[in-house]
Amino acid sequence: MESLSSSSSFSTTIKPHPLLPRAKNVRFSCSMKAASAFSYQKFIQFALDETKHSTSDLIPSSLQEDFNTLKAMDGKTELNMCSFQAPKIRLLRSLSIEASDCMQVLDFAVFPEAEYDLPIFCANFFTSVNTNIVVLDLNPLHDAIDETHYKEKYYKNLIPLGLKYAELLPWGGKLTSESLKFFSPIVIWTKFSSSQEKHDILLSAFTEYYKAWLSLMDQTKEETDVTQISLNREAQHRYLAWRSQKDPGYHLLKRLIGETRAKDVVNRFLFNGVNELGNKSFLDYFPEYEREDGSINEKRSIIGKSFKNRPWDTRGVFIGDTFS
Repeated sequence: MESLSSSSSFSTTIKPHPLLPRAKNVRFSCSMKAASAFSYQKFIQFALDETKHSTSDLIPSSLQEDFNTLKAMDGKTELNMCSFQAPKIRLLRSLSIEASDCMQVLDFAVFPEAEYDLPIFCANFFTSVNTNIVVLDLNPLHDAIDETHYKEKYYKNLIPLGLKYAELLPWGGKLTSESLKFFSPIVIWTKFSSSQEKHDILLSAFTEYYKAWLSLMDQTKEETDVTQISLNREAQHRYLAWRSQKDPGYHLLKRLIGETRAKDVVNRFLFNGVNELGNKSFLDYFPEYEREDGSINEKRSIIGKSFKNRPWDTRGVFIGDTFS
């Protein structure tokens, strides 16, 4: 989740997802609020429908037992979560919040199994009455700036799609150079005032990007080399270590459900695997963030370099300098 603010209350009706059979002792339903003129529930429903069409083996994740609906400390606001898995998908999960003051949040991601070097599908959206903050991307598992082979394998044919939405949803302003290491040449990072037209464009972008990710999933082959599988696992763990430590949405969660619960949602649900896929710590991966006392520097950027404009050209070539 990107920069977020607090919310008011709302009510929801909990219904099982219509595509999946009911399983004994397994909670698999997504909490769905009747879709208003604009609702992120439409995004979630689309993604689940499309995923089910792509793989008949989509099943509820065991996380659904512990993470489904949480009521905020105000006794009114609810956080709705759902999670699934499939042969190539280690975890598909969604967290959504809808409030009576029109504040909405969607944090939706799909993480591949380590046997596949697929990008990580990432949609982090925040909407208030006047403001929308959006990150939508196929986050590269490996370096998409310098590793030409990986970039061409997954992004070369998607550059036209990225350019289409780069024009419709312009660059949202300064972005830290550290964050760029986890974004692809087709990332959508944007801010805009709420309007039906912009919301329709965002829904269109989400559907096209998700279809593109599913197409990549369908085409990718299982890796059998143990060394490469290990590299994939470590790359995903590194990503999870960064996101779980630096995700700005944590501050909203802490306000809504308290620090202990917020940490649990971040580490066990949103970035599940950070405690299981590897043993390295955040500072093992990012030692530059270590303070003299051994604690982690909480700054968003310690390099100080940020990008006001999109740092990729129309061919998807990175034209920025991440370290100056």
